[in-house]
Amino acid sequence: MRVAYFINQYPKVSHSFIRREIQALEVLNVSVLRFALRTNPEELVDKFDQSELGRTHYILSAPAGDFLLALGSCLLRQPRAFLKSLFTALRLGLRSDRGVFRHLIYFVEACLLFRWLKKANVDHVHAHFGTNSTMVVMLAHLLGGPGYSFTVHGPEEFDKPEFLALKEKIEHCRFVVAISSYGRSQLFRWVPMEQWPKVKVVHCGLDEVFWDNKESQVFTVSDQLVCVGRLCEQKGQLLLLEAAKALADAGYSFSLVLAGDGPMRSELEQRIESYGLTDIVNITGWVSNEQVRELISSSRGMVLPSFAEGLPVVIMEAMALKKPVISTYVAGIPELVQHGENGWLVPAGDVEQLISAMRQLLDADDETLLAMGSKAYESVAREHHIVREVEKLAGYFREVTEMDRSDAGN
Repeated sequence: MRVAYFINQYPKVSHSFIRREIQALEVLNVSVLRFALRTNPEELVDKFDQSELGRTHYILSAPAGDFLLALGSCLLRQPRAFLKSLFTALRLGLRSDRGVFRHLIYFVEACLLFRWLKKANVDHVHAHFGTNSTMVVMLAHLLGGPGYSFTVHGPEEFDKPEFLALKEKIEHCRFVVAISSYGRSQLFRWVPMEQWPKVKVVHCGLDEVFWDNKESQVFTVSDQLVCVGRLCEQKGQLLLLEAAKALADAGYSFSLVLAGDGPMRSELEQRIESYGLTDIVNITGWVSNEQVRELISSSRGMVLPSFAEGLPVVIMEAMALKKPVISTYVAGIPELVQHGENGWLVPAGDVEQLISAMRQLLDADDETLLAMGSKAYESVAREHHIVREVEKLAGYFREVTEMDRSDAGN
């Protein structure tokens, strides 16, 4: 069985969970080809991400002649499928916030991807994110390419499912993966009940680096809090700074690390200065997976006051390192973080509740932190081990490809 993965940007700092998934599939003897629209090598600080660059084929790096050849070949060899895919792109573009022109670009990219997939004898394609990556894969399938599946993470797919043509993408796919029960429920909203069996739950998983990590076996307590994630509106870092200021004004002694980078960095830096938090809050920029583990391990706990999410992998990582987590009642997060047991949950956007939770984390004694950390580890180990989750995914791949071969034989 030859499976192709198609991602908008790969490898990527915030997409390490995709790399783990691919590598775990290969351990199970699933042949995985990597395709992506693009990458940004300058952002890659992790050696394992860097090693994926040479193994990935990039659509947007192809010469212009390859696109022309792919368009001409598809038109001449399967004109009906060509027109069907083209008209689908036009129709969906008319009702999308990204417009017709962008969807015509997706169609051209799909023609090239179709050509690459056929040449590689791919049996099945899996995309991550129900956005443009799945659109390209769906259009390649309508051209006559192999069947496909895709993983929906959220929150973007749940914010604008009609603009993203989520219903059509599910109708044409072999199956669709949600990363949480909440995610599954949102997909149920957009397809008829007859198609609900297509919707599978496969959790994002952590690999042996976390389960065998000696740092997770050593109990350390500090006054450092850490927030790991892209510096953007949905992660709630502005609210976190407001809470940090209130705690600092109340006389609490602590430090806060914002591990990551993104479009809001300059605004956050200005806010840190205006709040007088320059001696308390530090922004690291992009860091490697190893550095993330080190930051979490040396911290008292993780704080992620997100406004919109799917189910952040960094929460799983903190819990695997036996650190309690403060987060919000958003999407799939409450399926993993239990309030008062292995962390704290607060209403999204409620700064007073966030301050209270951070105060409880800073005031907690060693015994409480040790107990919560142990429960956090047990919760994530039970639901998010990469081997167990990828075995489920590989089983779905085999099931649909064998069914397709059986249908072709008949």
